[in-house]
Amino acid sequence: MRALVALARTGSFTLAAELLHVTQSALSGQIKELEQLLGVKVVERNTRRVQLSEVGRELYPLFDKMLQDLDGAMADIAGRKALKTGIVRVAAPQMMCCTLLPEVIAAYRAAHPGVQVQLIDVPVDNVSPRVSTGEVDVGIGPERDHGSEVDAQLLFEMPFMAVFPAGHALAAQESVTWAGLNAHPLIALQGQFTERLLREMHSLAPYNEVTFMTTALAMVAAGLGVTACLPYAAPMVRRYGLEMRPLSEPELTRKFFIYTKSSRTPSPAAERFISFLGEHVL
Repeated sequence: MRALVALARTGSFTLAAELLHVTQSALSGQIKELEQLLGVKVVERNTRRVQLSEVGRELYPLFDKMLQDLDGAMADIAGRKALKTGIVRVAAPQMMCCTLLPEVIAAYRAAHPGVQVQLIDVPVDNVSPRVSTGEVDVGIGPERDHGSEVDAQLLFEMPFMAVFPAGHALAAQESVTWAGLNAHPLIALQGQFTERLLREMHSLAPYNEVTFMTTALAMVAAGLGVTACLPYAAPMVRRYGLEMRPLSEPELTRKFFIYTKSSRTPSPAAERFISFLGEHVL
């Protein structure tokens, strides 16, 4: 196919061979092989010039288009393998999306400017389902029940921190017990977050349950109570002018995982983002 296209463009075996970086005999052999395969002549040869036959003239634009498409596809694949192009769709909880992940994505883009990372902020319990349906390539979130169609890889394990306004009674303590935190109006998150805490801390009594941690922090900043969060939320805690202390008695931790679809091999860009995320967090 390339031999026929080169002949059509140059009108010369010599020039076509130079264009393809092959010998004239090799080029002639390729044309003969094509004619044997098709069972018809594609080139009319004479002593003065080379002309395509009627069939050759019909095949030329078709072959040219096919080769352009093929070359374009191969170049795209090479670009993806070299991380020069690509898209990575990432789903994560809202708090992680406004604290940890923007910094990771900015560093990733600096290393691989041709790859686009699309960040999708979702409720915590929607991370794994987004991966399962194939809407995203990577999900990042706390431990949740997930089906066999989703793989989970541990990203980090962090302890809970008490959060309260500056000048609060808890501020004088280096660490806060859960009982001490529970002595104040506790603003917790809805769903499995609070359900698991209640299973581990039977005496815990949330005063108010909200959907997003940013809502809880805003309520704490307004003096409506206290809350608990993980250390990665520190940038947002500081923005609200709040303080954090380690929570103890008992020291409870939460694991965060990287979720991927088990039946889908991650793209080179997604694979690199996953390893990049682990390097950045650790």
